[in-house]
Amino acid sequence: MGRQILLFIPMDVIDNPKHGSIIYHPSILPRHRGASAINWTLIHGDKKAGFSVFWADDGLDTGPILLQRVCDVEPNDTVDSVYNRFLFPEGVKGMVKSVQLIADGKAPRIDQPEDGATYEGIQKKENAKICWDNSAEVIHNWIRGHDKVPGAWTVIKDQIVTLYGSSLLEGAVPSGEPLHIEGASKSGLVTKNGLVLFGKDEKMLIVKNLQFEDGKMIPASNYFSMGDVTVLELTEEEKAIESHIRDIWKGILSNVAAIEDSTDFFKSGAASMDVVRLVEEIKQKCAGLELQNEDVYMATTFQDFIQMVVRKFRGEDKEEIVVDYATLNVNNMTVKMPYQCFINGQFVDSDSGKTYETINPTDGSVLCKVSYCSVADVDKAVAAAKEAFENGEWGKMNARDRGRILYRLADLMEEHQEELATIEALDSGAVYTLALKTHVGMSVQTFRYFAGWCDKIQGSTIPINQARPNRNLTFTKKEPLGVCAIVIPWNYPLMMLAWKSAACLAAGNTLVLKPAQVTPLTALKFAELASKAGVPKGVINILPGSGGLVGQRLSEHPDIRKLGFTGSTPIGKQIMKSCAVSNLKKVSLELGGKSPLIIFNDCDLDKAVRMGMGAVYFNKGENCIAAGRLFVEESIHDEFVRRVVEEIKKMKIGDPLDRSTDHGPQNHKAHLEKLLEYCESGIKEGATLVYGAKHVPRPGFFMEPTVFTNVEDHMYIAQEESFGPVMVISKFKDGDIDGVLARANSTEYGLASGVFTRDISKAMYVSEKLEAGTVFINTYNKTDVAAPFGGFKQSGFGKDLGEEALHEYLRTKAVTVEY
Repeated sequence: MGRQILLFIPMDVIDNPKHGSIIYHPSILPRHRGASAINWTLIHGDKKAGFSVFWADDGLDTGPILLQRVCDVEPNDTVDSVYNRFLFPEGVKGMVKSVQLIADGKAPRIDQPEDGATYEGIQKKENAKICWDNSAEVIHNWIRGHDKVPGAWTVIKDQIVTLYGSSLLEGAVPSGEPLHIEGASKSGLVTKNGLVLFGKDEKMLIVKNLQFEDGKMIPASNYFSMGDVTVLELTEEEKAIESHIRDIWKGILSNVAAIEDSTDFFKSGAASMDVVRLVEEIKQKCAGLELQNEDVYMATTFQDFIQMVVRKFRGEDKEEIVVDYATLNVNNMTVKMPYQCFINGQFVDSDSGKTYETINPTDGSVLCKVSYCSVADVDKAVAAAKEAFENGEWGKMNARDRGRILYRLADLMEEHQEELATIEALDSGAVYTLALKTHVGMSVQTFRYFAGWCDKIQGSTIPINQARPNRNLTFTKKEPLGVCAIVIPWNYPLMMLAWKSAACLAAGNTLVLKPAQVTPLTALKFAELASKAGVPKGVINILPGSGGLVGQRLSEHPDIRKLGFTGSTPIGKQIMKSCAVSNLKKVSLELGGKSPLIIFNDCDLDKAVRMGMGAVYFNKGENCIAAGRLFVEESIHDEFVRRVVEEIKKMKIGDPLDRSTDHGPQNHKAHLEKLLEYCESGIKEGATLVYGAKHVPRPGFFMEPTVFTNVEDHMYIAQEESFGPVMVISKFKDGDIDGVLARANSTEYGLASGVFTRDISKAMYVSEKLEAGTVFINTYNKTDVAAPFGGFKQSGFGKDLGEEALHEYLRTKAVTVEY
């Protein structure tokens, strides 16, 4: 359905010609008078654009100014983007304001100065030739200023070729096939993203489409592969559409005896107005088909046109994302891993061209080189996310349609679950079976859960005191925040992404996400799947790189309205400070933990041993809610320890892709070294090392599951998190419930906790007294997408998962109406 704009104009303005006439002009007069003013704004590289409402003159645009409005011109703005973002919506408001000023007798008449005035008419095609003896920016301005009419052109292989869709290109020179361009000092490059051109300053621009003298238009990336397209077989329904369109062509090309597959629309005499008629007639007679004028120029023969229409009808017309992969033949499959940063719907090299190596913790080998993002990349990604939120289709999309896209994304993740789990095992050391079930499986569940929330986000109506004799109504609206930043850790790379991103997107925000520097690969694969699911460009941006550079810039960036972080408490404090100083952005923090697990002597000991081990060794101990300290009642302490050690000896340590492996490598070398130092401090302080604390003698970053007993409250290992496979056990006297609770709560952390007992009254009492965001009773690690997750004290604030997570990415607006 189209949008209608109604202007309610006071009747005295309409009925009294004494007011005179006013004219809207798309320029800041007197800068660009005449037709095509907006084109000349771009051609001249003006940093400001705008419109003027002026009193009518003799047709030379020199009448007195009534009202003007101004906007910034972005480096890659086009005529269309400036028009859609500002000139049209603000122009309507400006005309309404002007009419009201006239009605109120307050309309000014400001004479236009002649200084700086220009009068520039419609550019002729012969004058639109590109001069290559200019900088890249000047050439870019020339091309975008002439897009779409009359079109800036050059000569390629003795043929006039018109260039469309220009944007400036920064960073390293991309790889591509050279293409000689007449008059240019340097050959262009036909790349996967378009035709790269060079100014005399050696800087770059890139154009999207090329049009030849016969009217045919192609994607610039296809210059050397024209004609390499598979012909579609049409269904009966599609054949009926073909018949309708053939009749439309025949109506327009009345001079042609019959419309053949080879009939060329333009060679048969069609002009630009016929393009408009063709597009509008198809829209009217073939319900559901939305074409653009550009589509006609891209497929000029009837056969090509029908093929293009059918691809659109089938939904195959979406621009395919171009991905460079690092590939590995492993785990009985070919794993394809994107390695570039993902900004504004494209995989691109970092601005600096820098890369770094991501390492396989199983053997220390290099998996691939990944783009190392800089502050400039952050600024580009934030700008793309801001544009997508404020002006893109995501911000305008029906909530139910947004949910459908997230459901589709979840389906694609599930279709690629084996590949995702394999990448997770390679990049983070997660045991494949665990990666498949938890890392990937829960990620899929999370996106499905929040997809279901998209159309259920709602406010409320609130009774308030009436201001008699009038009546009042107050209601609240839940609104997205805008651009959100998400910074995630390396222990569950994909799952941490899902826990935060799914709620963020369901709420209608756009995001810029920084994966952990050591585990970027599943986040980049996720970006590829998100694009294929139909997430519009700019909505999701992924920036691998360092926390000190990328993470810090995200926390400081003035256009980011929310930052969600999972990581250590010291880094969380720094982020919170930066967020406050910059623009007081909203923050949610899931930080460190030292989660206590209390095991009473009336527990099911077999279950307590099994789940106690899972509480510590799950995911190699790299688990934010891992039981950092076990308190075992004295009468069962020794038996509990004996059984734990017995079970550890049965664990298979090895290749995470081996389905029989129980325990894989630690995430990265520095972390392994830190864990060994942690164990050394425990030994020095007098704790009893019962088992482990050694690097397994094999390639990779493997560590033996470790057990300490006789750990006293003052010891470093009793107070600080290991974030590894280290079980820290302290005993407590039989029956001393309040004493062990005091010890369990004697920490600045409060992420999770647990209790094992058959006495439900005791369990409920303990759960009430434990100072932690999550309490497990006779179980552990039992998280669910519907249950809120987050900590107390220095373990942070804010929630992931469940309905509460949505509120982290929403704001509440109260609206009061008097009637």
